[in-house]
Amino acid sequence: MAAEQDPEGRAAARPLLTDLYQATMALGYWRAGRARDAAEFELFFRRCPFGGAFALAAGLRDCVRFLRAFRLRDADVQFLASVLPPDTDPAFFEHLRALDCSEVTVRALPEGSLAFPGVPLLQVSGPLLVVQLLETPLLCLVSYASLVATNAARLRLIAGPEKRLLEMGLRRAQGPDGGLTASTYSYLGGFDSSSNVLAGQLRGVPVAGTLAHSFVTSFSGSEVPPDPMLAPAAGEGPGVDLAAKAQVWLEHVCAHLGLGVQEPHPGERAAFVAYALAFPRAFQGLLDSYSVRRSGLPNFLAVALALGELGYRAVGVRLDSGDLLQQAQEIRKVFRAAAAQFQVPWLASVPIAVSNNIDEEALARLAQEGSEVNVIGIGTSAVTCPQQPSLGCVYKLVAVGGQPRMKLTEDPEKQTLPGSKAAFRLLGSDGSLLMDVLQLAEEPAPQAGQELRVWPPGAQEPCTVRPAQVEPLLRLCFQQGQLCEPLPSLAESRALVQLSLSQLSPEHRRLQSPAQYQVGGRPALCASALCAPALTMPTTLLLCSLQVVLSERLQALVNSLHARASP
Repeated sequence: MAAEQDPEGRAAARPLLTDLYQATMALGYWRAGRARDAAEFELFFRRCPFGGAFALAAGLRDCVRFLRAFRLRDADVQFLASVLPPDTDPAFFEHLRALDCSEVTVRALPEGSLAFPGVPLLQVSGPLLVVQLLETPLLCLVSYASLVATNAARLRLIAGPEKRLLEMGLRRAQGPDGGLTASTYSYLGGFDSSSNVLAGQLRGVPVAGTLAHSFVTSFSGSEVPPDPMLAPAAGEGPGVDLAAKAQVWLEHVCAHLGLGVQEPHPGERAAFVAYALAFPRAFQGLLDSYSVRRSGLPNFLAVALALGELGYRAVGVRLDSGDLLQQAQEIRKVFRAAAAQFQVPWLASVPIAVSNNIDEEALARLAQEGSEVNVIGIGTSAVTCPQQPSLGCVYKLVAVGGQPRMKLTEDPEKQTLPGSKAAFRLLGSDGSLLMDVLQLAEEPAPQAGQELRVWPPGAQEPCTVRPAQVEPLLRLCFQQGQLCEPLPSLAESRALVQLSLSQLSPEHRRLQSPAQYQVGGRPALCASALCAPALTMPTTLLLCSLQVVLSERLQALVNSLHARASP
């Protein structure tokens, strides 16, 4: 899909959004005659972020878009020639010019699904040189998107289903690309909308916003609107001078609140009138530019009641400083009293929005039972993920030429399981998640209702599980340069997030000290490391798993001989 035909394509990564060593390795592969060796890589993470027990898979749409557009332009090749050795064979650069992803295959977790340590988010196979070049861009596209989506899901779990969450962190994001990614995947993770207009244009994220203090403080009160007249909402009858009508209502409001009519700031009231004239059906007030109780609240009520007399309804107020929870309680009390005093029932339920450096702890307080806060705007904590700024995804080679490959290091956590794999999710009869299972790709898939031997992490022996349901996790999504099936929309992936989270047990879903969700390996997968050039797991565990596999195969052979011997 060409970028000019796809608005989202303008946000796609470019081939040179990569590390230099990808290009140097590409030259090394080419010189060794191995550029077209069949290879497979896996992209996964080792630990769940934020001390939690789950993550969300995200960024797949961006990856597919990148793969479909992948092509080194002349300018790209010329730049690589300038940073590689000057005696590099020109034929290598001609090889680069011909590269695309027409021989690349990708299997992936569906966007918005739950992801756990060690389970591939992506399996990428194809010519060795090409799939090596894809490493850094794919990590860049998946890691941050998955981190932000997971962070947003945590914030949604804290807020509960009723509070509306507005992502408003563009000005705090790590650059324009980070801002667009954060707005997109905060929405996928559970936010209701974003202030980011570009995310609305390119990604279809619902956009929302209020007004800033600069708008309010720019008015002194002496301004005269060029057209102060506002027609009734029903469209019938003469227009009304809204500023004059608000002034009349201000006297009633101040008398009700026990304030002097001179106390509310005239510039603030002028700003509210100007905003109401521009948005009579979407009027909202920012209450804390001067004083919430003595100015913002009475000025808002005066304009809102003037609009109400014409058949319009204000849509909300916002607080951006002070004790947000307590102020929301006090404002709701005033709204209810004013609704009764002036006989305008809708005023009692005007939504109250809050913002001001809200993190998980502050959000929990605002979301507690009895809170009168309806809308919560979160910026910095949504886009920068301050608890953990990186998911730590890795992209590891697991097979070349059909033979398993692995990494053995001094750090056991960084050791990898070799070979092409399949992944399955085991569920109980009630649909709850039991565990994820990795196995060799050539092994028969687990079957619902049948016993399955699985090696949990850190266990000294395998356990037996009998799943009521078995779901394959990795879906073929990209082959021969094309999508294998249409990708779900962002809204559909967002719905999948909420469905997936509902399947997690409360012990795994809780955000503090959760129970860790298990990802186990079939014994044959664990034993396969013995066939690789080096060991990938503790020797004892490998030998035990090999013993289990041999025992199972020996038992199968005995059963077969018995069957043949039977008359």
